[in-house]
Amino acid sequence: MTLNASSSVLTWHDYVIFIVTLAISSLIGIRFGCFGTRQATAREYLLAGKNMKILPIAVSIAVSHFSGILILGLPAEVHRYGASAWLLPVAYMVMGLLGVFVYLPVFFKLQLTNTYEYLERRFDRKTRILSFIFYMVTEILFYPMYVYTPALTFATASGVNVHLAAVVLSAVCIFYTAIGGLKTVLWTDIFQYGVIILSLTVICTVGFKLSEGFSSVWKAASDGQLLQTFDFSLDITVRHGCWGITLGQGIQLAAGIVVHQTGVQKYLALSKFVDSMWVVVCTSISMFFVATLCVFIGLLTYSKYKDCDPLTSRIISKHDQLLPYYVGEIAKNLPGVSGLLITTVSCASLSSMSSSLNALSAVVYKNLVYFFFKDTPSEKKAATILKLIVLIMGILCSLLVLIVDQLGEIISIFLL
Repeated sequence: MTLNASSSVLTWHDYVIFIVTLAISSLIGIRFGCFGTRQATAREYLLAGKNMKILPIAVSIAVSHFSGILILGLPAEVHRYGASAWLLPVAYMVMGLLGVFVYLPVFFKLQLTNTYEYLERRFDRKTRILSFIFYMVTEILFYPMYVYTPALTFATASGVNVHLAAVVLSAVCIFYTAIGGLKTVLWTDIFQYGVIILSLTVICTVGFKLSEGFSSVWKAASDGQLLQTFDFSLDITVRHGCWGITLGQGIQLAAGIVVHQTGVQKYLALSKFVDSMWVVVCTSISMFFVATLCVFIGLLTYSKYKDCDPLTSRIISKHDQLLPYYVGEIAKNLPGVSGLLITTVSCASLSSMSSSLNALSAVVYKNLVYFFFKDTPSEKKAATILKLIVLIMGILCSLLVLIVDQLGEIISIFLL
């Protein structure tokens, strides 16, 4: 039997946890969008007034990277191919070194709103426009996967139509991002990171308790050869070799975080360059905690299903459903645990979605809309335009969710 829309495992406790989390995220947006400075200028909207502290920036960058795609996909990847993700901390170190000594000094010296302005100064306007187009297309294509991930989790557990769940989640994200700007994105990320750590810790604790402790899980993983992580082969056909995960992922993370528009914009919200160095360190630590918990969950699912894989048995139809199914199994007598999983995946995805929308508003405005004005728009008018861009881009990206469930498994798409 396949896990389908009729399979509902949620209780009212789960719905309360999920709804309260979405409500708090929306209230943070209302707090910064309707009170205080109200994000009335472009500088405030895009750079949070350039007076943010280290912790909000570091946590926001980390949680934006660990989208719901990885929360669902990484445990499933460990379950199938082993715990090579243990090597990710080395990749984070490579990312940090590249960021602190190569990229960030340049961006802080120039103090540009978006990375594509640098390309025009370094090369020419054609390079800037071409890079901007590539970036915009990439973000528009990735955003639907960010939305689809928590929607799939909720649909798997509740029986609600996946497209309806996607509409609700996307609407919440568009709302608080549009009215609150970068400052709202940062503080909702802080809240959502706390929820993610709490939820994953609870799932691990319950899982280890039901599996008779850490030693039995470790033994099962060892017997199943999931712990053979140190493969220094240069064979490019190896799925997760040491060189690919450490150096390859480190360089990819630097490109996807340190010099990516979402990352640069957050780094420039700091007032001092020295703070950016500490942000890189704190980001790496924050990412390590989440990755470690996801690996543990992958080992737990393997220990439980090593003799009867739910995908092989056709209990689930995709490996993306493994984690929701596992939590539904261990949480039968524990109200709220399934809700914590849904909330975790939703928080991770909302963070990625809000950062993506905020960054898109900056690059679309600076590289496209800005050139349609004869005179430079006032700061207040620019802020209004930025909010409209978030709204329009959010709706456009959300419509593409309709085609995501026709593609392959989430983690495979994400790694392309």
